[in-house]
Amino acid sequence: MRRLFRSRAWYKFSRSWLSVAGLATILVIALVTVVAPLIAPFPEHVGIFVDFRNTEQPPGWLYFFGTDDNGRDIFTRVLYAYRVSFAVGLLVLAIAVPVGVILGLLAGYYGGLVDTVIMRTTDVFLALPPLVLAMAIMGYLQPSLFNIMLAISVMWWPWYTRLIYNLTRSLRHEGYVQAAKVSGASDLHILLKEILPNCVPSLLTKMAFDMSFVILMIAALGFVGLGMQPPTPDLGRMVAEGVRFMPFDWWMSVFPGLAILILVLAFNLFGDGLRDMLDVDV
Repeated sequence: MRRLFRSRAWYKFSRSWLSVAGLATILVIALVTVVAPLIAPFPEHVGIFVDFRNTEQPPGWLYFFGTDDNGRDIFTRVLYAYRVSFAVGLLVLAIAVPVGVILGLLAGYYGGLVDTVIMRTTDVFLALPPLVLAMAIMGYLQPSLFNIMLAISVMWWPWYTRLIYNLTRSLRHEGYVQAAKVSGASDLHILLKEILPNCVPSLLTKMAFDMSFVILMIAALGFVGLGMQPPTPDLGRMVAEGVRFMPFDWWMSVFPGLAILILVLAFNLFGDGLRDMLDVDV
């Protein structure tokens, strides 16, 4: 039965070649980030490095994406910047999803005072523009990988709380939940075994879409100077630094910008296919 379900799920997903292309792109980029030290042509350009003889070189056979104003290979730095984007994105979801799911389950299942406290707090966070909140937090913290992850996580969990809350409220009156209560099942069992599994399809779909939003948020923070600090590669900062040399040295901004576009588009295409496969509305 499970094998048949997986076959049907993959058939629904593969009907859209764009979704398959998105998944393939994500897998290729993820693999590239893992083996970046092995395939990067100039790994020493990731750290403190200056080569005044090769500054502002246009794209060519030696420097695929050209070089920046310090003579560093942009292609190498894009590969390593992808590692930062993936790492922060996964860490943000690893923190925000469990927190949001737990709070949403509690508020949706118990209602009353628990509902009021959790959901009104959630509404306060949802009322604040996410980027502005992240920038405000980063303004008080030292720019680093951990602090960027923390700043984005602080304003990301309410979205999962709201999603799981709405799903839990609609599921708690279902017949199988009432049957579990009558049979003497504990609240923990009902939440984790009866309600949560039915929230997973919507949860997975939202996580796929949210990876693209988190990557854009990381790039936005880097663009305004609140992301990873030099010499660590950051796609948003690379775009910001390259803007100063437009339009003549266009490659400094264009290639990091395309790197952001490709990754964000890939996760959105994958999310569309996942939504159609799981037949959910997020």
